[in-house]
Amino acid sequence: MHFDIFPETSEHQAEIDALHDLSFGPGRYAKTAYRLREGIPDIAELCFVTFAGEGADYRMVGSIRYAPVLIAGRPALMLGPLAMDPAVRGKGGGIELMRVSLEKARALGHDLVILVGDPVYYAKVGFKPVPHDQITLPGPVDKSRLLYLALRDGAFDGVEGQVSRITA
Repeated sequence: MHFDIFPETSEHQAEIDALHDLSFGPGRYAKTAYRLREGIPDIAELCFVTFAGEGADYRMVGSIRYAPVLIAGRPALMLGPLAMDPAVRGKGGGIELMRVSLEKARALGHDLVILVGDPVYYAKVGFKPVPHDQITLPGPVDKSRLLYLALRDGAFDGVEGQVSRITA
């Protein structure tokens, strides 16, 4: 399946909201990762959408966003949410969205990304499990699902502590 990736614009918001509802449901609001991102503007240059299909069936099927966070005072990115329409999951669109957005993050000078997600899936683009308690989140999370990706050699060296929201 072919996916076309574009920068997210304000015109995509309603479709992204519907995609998040379809992909995650209302339970997402209680999750620690969502609470960390809540009310924090996403990094616009790293927000992308993907479209697939043909003719009248050509539509948005995926979205990726990143929020700025701090790890013990050090800036980092938190990937999420990454949402794919269930009809196209497993066809490579989410991986391609991550590759495009992570390359853009690297080009913009970001050096570290964290997320909470499936270790097997995210390993496909280089994410690794955070060593036991090296990084913690301010709420409940399955520690085996806390992952990181260093976008530059040595970017994760010496990083430890609690992840926190960036406040104005």
